[in-house]
Amino acid sequence: MPELPEVEALRDFLADHLLGHELVRVLPAAVSVLKTYDPPVTALEGRAVTGVRRYGKFLDLETADGPHLVVHLARAGWLQWRDRLPDGPPRPGKGPLALRVALETGAGFDLTEAGTQKRLAVHVVRDPQEVPGIARLGPDPLAGDFDETRLAGLLAGERRRIKGALRDQSLIAGVGNAYSDEILHAARMSPFKPAGSLTAEETARLYTALRTTLAEAVERSRGLAAGRLKAEKKSGLRVHGRAGEPCPVCGDTVREVSFSDSSLQYCPTCQTGGRPLADRRMSRLLK
Repeated sequence: MPELPEVEALRDFLADHLLGHELVRVLPAAVSVLKTYDPPVTALEGRAVTGVRRYGKFLDLETADGPHLVVHLARAGWLQWRDRLPDGPPRPGKGPLALRVALETGAGFDLTEAGTQKRLAVHVVRDPQEVPGIARLGPDPLAGDFDETRLAGLLAGERRRIKGALRDQSLIAGVGNAYSDEILHAARMSPFKPAGSLTAEETARLYTALRTTLAEAVERSRGLAAGRLKAEKKSGLRVHGRAGEPCPVCGDTVREVSFSDSSLQYCPTCQTGGRPLADRRMSRLLK
């Protein structure tokens, strides 16, 4: 799933390629992709792109005196840029293509989604705050006013484990499964530590890991073409998706805990005092 660093890199990429250009066609290819009907998608056509913004994991394309095209790529969605789009409209069907956006230059991009669960979402709205997912977002962890005190306030009284709290978009915007694993590894913290129990020293450590991990991932992705961002994300991960491999910090074997529809990875030596966490499907979690 694209998370804050990849979506920020896509924002940079699209700003370079879209600003000032006219949207001549916005063509849905999958019935499930459009989540709004007023304004109609045709209201975007004939308008120049005047801004590209990111809200958490959402991309927002603003048009001149017109509506916004807001995209959430969900778990399996992606954006594919084309310097020259194919002639003719896309054919609706069972393929990965969900929506095509064409510019007056002949270039444009496709939104695609792999798999059978179609969660990629496109909203055409007058104001991005009309999108429920944006309206409920918590603060951006890379914002200038997001400091250690604010993080401590967000976590105060939290009864959830820290892994779940970091992934809650209404608490902190933009962090998903992969970067929450990376942040907790950098902070040397168990993913199942109660979020509301952090000491001042642990909160400081988590804050530094949160900001540093995301900022470094953004810098690694900056300037890359859209098609290279997935590979860059994977290459920069130290524990997520690397179960069975040695931890790059201590050399211990990276372990995994699986859930019904996801999994997490961690290093026992770095994060849990050498103790492996029990698989939730098999037994109670170790704290």
